[in-house]
Amino acid sequence: MTRLIDGKAMAANLRAGAAQAVSALDFKPGLAVVLVGEDPASSVYVRNKGKATIEAGLNSFEHKLSEDISEGELLSLIDKLNKDDSVDGILVQLPLPAHIDAERILNAIDPDKDVDGFHPTNVGRLWSGIAALAPCTPTGCMRMIHGVLPKISGKEAVIVGRSNIVGKPMAAMLLAQSATVSIAHSQTTDLKERCQTADILIAAVGRPEMIRGDWIKPGAVVIDVGINRVIQDDGKNRLVGDVAFGEAAERARAITPVPGGVGPMTIACLIENAVRAACMRRSRPIPEM
Repeated sequence: MTRLIDGKAMAANLRAGAAQAVSALDFKPGLAVVLVGEDPASSVYVRNKGKATIEAGLNSFEHKLSEDISEGELLSLIDKLNKDDSVDGILVQLPLPAHIDAERILNAIDPDKDVDGFHPTNVGRLWSGIAALAPCTPTGCMRMIHGVLPKISGKEAVIVGRSNIVGKPMAAMLLAQSATVSIAHSQTTDLKERCQTADILIAAVGRPEMIRGDWIKPGAVVIDVGINRVIQDDGKNRLVGDVAFGEAAERARAITPVPGGVGPMTIACLIENAVRAACMRRSRPIPEM
């Protein structure tokens, strides 16, 4: 019988562990989130992050900026947050308006406060096997995989998607644990055949239900990172992943749902990263969470 990997339950446990860890500290970590503009999806995400931050016992600093803020003004805010000792983590919500160079903004964040794990310094640390603040979504995916497969050494892992946010850091994490890793994408000519070799399949390509049931190796663990909004025949919206869930569930050993899978874990791992950053900055032991 296929196991449903419950991201909501796992995230709740992780957030509770983070709250317990924070309560034992003699200081209060602080997380700053910067939102530029009023993109509806980003606004909801930032609101959920703020709520989770406060519930875990951290200080939450929200900076909501107008759509027309200049790049220089945003860089000045980042510099101010870098120098603020009450701020242990900085997250700039993407996407940014077209007139702002997102790469320049992300690279301006102090790597030791980069709770998104996007700064080149943290990317280099991750690939070099050095302790780093790693991207939240792949970190959550690894926790979900380990919930089914405590040991992944020697397993065939296929990642569909090559983004800097998910695909590439996911590959680094899997390689660090001795999985045999392939990165595929929408232009891979034998994509179906590659997916069929995977003991662990991570779908992060951003195409609704692109990966069909017969692409899944029987007994595989399937982690669906995709969140796509599709319009049904009745005109209503429905969220689906990059994997055709019903078909894949007939063959997979375990699979994440959409929604309720990877999404909640991303926010929980953000809280974990903020606590890690706070302890690392103060040369304190990182607590179990």
